[in-house]
Amino acid sequence: MLSLFQSKPLLDEESIQWMLDCYSWALQNFDARVFFDETILVVPSNEHFGGKDESPEGRANLILEQVKKYAGMTNWPVTMVNEQEFTASNVAANPPKMLSNGSVRGEQAIVPQLAEENDRLLVIYQPELLKNPQALIANYVHTLAHYLGTTARQSPPGGTENWPHVTELLGVFLGFGLMFANTAYNVRVSSCGSCQGPSAERVNYLSQYDISYALAIFSVLKGVPNKQVTAYLKKALHPFYKKAVKDVMGREEALNKLKEFQP
Repeated sequence: MLSLFQSKPLLDEESIQWMLDCYSWALQNFDARVFFDETILVVPSNEHFGGKDESPEGRANLILEQVKKYAGMTNWPVTMVNEQEFTASNVAANPPKMLSNGSVRGEQAIVPQLAEENDRLLVIYQPELLKNPQALIANYVHTLAHYLGTTARQSPPGGTENWPHVTELLGVFLGFGLMFANTAYNVRVSSCGSCQGPSAERVNYLSQYDISYALAIFSVLKGVPNKQVTAYLKKALHPFYKKAVKDVMGREEALNKLKEFQP
């Protein structure tokens, strides 16, 4: 009878623990100081994505440069490629490898060097997604998170078998959880299936609830008020997100372990 009055878990415990472990991994590998001192909650508004450009490609590139800035990857040598002009021959047979010596993101970043002279860091741009900028932003971030993830000194929790899931969560860690949550299950467009790294299309690997929980971890660690998040989070996720924040705040031991990385 007691089970009738117990609240149903938001997510399975294994998934929650994996997310917390991913945050620990990210804090250890991508400069905890940058996360705590420089990373912000990026919002889908003119506040963070202002400016104009007459051409579609110009607007897409402007958004990419703004994404790079908020991700702390301003000086990374990234090249935007229109999907219509993209072919598998644009990339090397294997994903680019990068050599780093120190923090690779943030205001004091040491930009990593490509191991091979002919390698390029490509970000695919889909013109039709200019009609849904949040999906375009999430695509950009997922690709940047893929490249950032390759500089990690340690393998992610669970290994690289779930790499797209890891890098999507890394995108939330970088401050872009709102865009990932708002576009989960919303945008599915055709894409090149033979490309290396994350797909250019906005097909989510984590559910909108997983992403919302990961966003809650971000907000609790950064002290972001609920109102600041729900002002931009799609309404259907408001109840879940608020419960997720409470759940995260109740995990004092796990939170204290993550906060130990704060300089």
